[in-house]
Amino acid sequence: MGVVTPPTDRTPKQDRSRATRRRLLEAAVACLAEHGWAGSTVSVVAERAGVSRGAAQHHFPTREDLFTAAVEYVAEERSAALRTLPVQGRAAVVAALVDLYTGPLFRAALQLWVAASNEASLHPRVSELEARVGRETHRIAVELLKADESRPGTRETVQGLLDMARGLGLANVLTDDTGRRRRVVAQWAALLDDALD
Repeated sequence: MGVVTPPTDRTPKQDRSRATRRRLLEAAVACLAEHGWAGSTVSVVAERAGVSRGAAQHHFPTREDLFTAAVEYVAEERSAALRTLPVQGRAAVVAALVDLYTGPLFRAALQLWVAASNEASLHPRVSELEARVGRETHRIAVELLKADESRPGTRETVQGLLDMARGLGLANVLTDDTGRRRRVVAQWAALLDDALD
């Protein structure tokens, strides 16, 4: 009987696989936000994540699989962060919601939307993902704002906030719009106080 040599890396294979998957997802979002769809390939993402292209394709067989999973992953992370946001008043909630649309996740999602508008194979996946993320974001916003959607106009008011936040995110893509955005966020928080109370 031969001698069995213990593995040098004691991290279980499943844990290493999860860690690799996570690195790939985070690298994919960063690449998409920085380089857009055209400049974000599986090879570029794999290199940034520090894994081989083969390892990347083991986890995500196609480019579409990788990037839709990446945006979904980060959207779920942001939703989890929103759910744990300490309630500090509507102004803080409005600012946190706007932050969702002004960071790298929004830039990555925007690149994916543009690509999906031109690529038939990507369109249904991105549309379904965005619908799901939109519903979840709306639900969380209602909870955080303590909005009573049984009152007429409340649902539209909350959705208007999210649409405004998306618009602020678009404005921020080309230029740093921080100063103007702060004033708009403060005004929206005041409007929400009037509309939701």
